[in-house]
Amino acid sequence: MANVPDQLKYTKEHEWVSEVSTNRYRVGITDYAQVALGDIVYIQLPKVGDEIGAGKVCGEVESTKSVSEIYAPLTGKVVLVNEDLDTAPET
Repeated sequence: MANVPDQLKYTKEHEWVSEVSTNRYRVGITDYAQVALGDIVYIQLPKVGDEIGAGKVCGEVESTKSVSEIYAPLTGKVVLVNEDLDTAPET
């Protein structure tokens, strides 16, 4: 069964948003999406400093099953990315 934390807000495209401080948010993809994708082999994320728009494509996830776009759940400027995903996209 998927892990569904109460403090997260979810999109129809299986992204989530969590407010970490005033006007700062953490975003990701749901457990459901990760399981549906299968083994993840590559992730393309926006770069620090990029401006992203709500509902616009901001990245891509490649798995052994498919390639899926990641949609920005809100508008803003990227201030940090999970750099561990470059070397271990399955985490």
